[in-house]
Amino acid sequence: MPRFKLTLAASLLALAPAAFGQQLSIATGGTGGTYYPYGGGLAELINNHIEGASAVAEVTGASVENMGLVWRGDSDLALALADTVYQAYSGTGDFEGRQLENIRALASIYPNAVQLVTLADSEVHSLADLRGKRVSVGAPGSGTELNARALLEANGIDYDDFTPQRLNFNETADAIRDGDIDAGFWSVGPPTSSILNLATTRDVRLVGLTDEEIANAREVEPVFAPYSLRAGIYDGVEEPVQTISIPNVLAVSSEMDEELAYQITKVLFEQTDELIAIHPAANDTTVEFSVDSTPIAFHPGALRYYEEVGAEVAEHQRP
Repeated sequence: MPRFKLTLAASLLALAPAAFGQQLSIATGGTGGTYYPYGGGLAELINNHIEGASAVAEVTGASVENMGLVWRGDSDLALALADTVYQAYSGTGDFEGRQLENIRALASIYPNAVQLVTLADSEVHSLADLRGKRVSVGAPGSGTELNARALLEANGIDYDDFTPQRLNFNETADAIRDGDIDAGFWSVGPPTSSILNLATTRDVRLVGLTDEEIANAREVEPVFAPYSLRAGIYDGVEEPVQTISIPNVLAVSSEMDEELAYQITKVLFEQTDELIAIHPAANDTTVEFSVDSTPIAFHPGALRYYEEVGAEVAEHQRP
């Protein structure tokens, strides 16, 4: 091809909209939580607004598993709790000795609330009452289990003090309803469908945390923050319930194409209304929440978007 034609072709390519021509996999969690519908909503945004890219939400074991999926390249994007993402990125905690150096963030998208649920007539009224009981601590490899264990151990309770059951959200709700367990943990954006459904069939109660229990948890896990579950969030919850929350991070590999990462970040924050229509947790999907909450470095494509909109990015968030 003559040289001028090569130059013209390169110029036209540079001016063309990004067309990625690839199928993206979004690692989420179980169908009874928030990750799966949120991930499905994000897939719709990508399909509708990013030319040449398509995406699908995948059911997974959630946070811990999702970090491995992105690290290995089996998933392109993943939703995970901030503590899990930080541990994977830094090679600490559950990832000690196996640092996943290629993990980067596009955004923190909403906070999870740790929700301890029991039946209204249960003997469980506090964390201490879990001793000797049958308790679901979340699916194996999930952020719920990491959060539950951190909260319990910070307050002097370990797995030897009760009978732990590693159940996903829907299994936990079914087991509480059927009387197979006494209580269960969720770490998820409220309200979540599995608790909503449980509360329509049985009278439930959310177990609140004391100021001291929250302070103990934050000393062990600094990414925890106080959070109040509002009155009326589920049937039978008539007063606000004090608990802790933790941000959820949308993570990718450092090897993701920079323009693609930029386009996903842009559509996430500029088409948020479409996500809110799918799940109310997306009301917290804002640039401000993201830059205030993300514990690891942003992908360069995401960083380009934040700088474009004038957001203040911390030093630890820069690659």
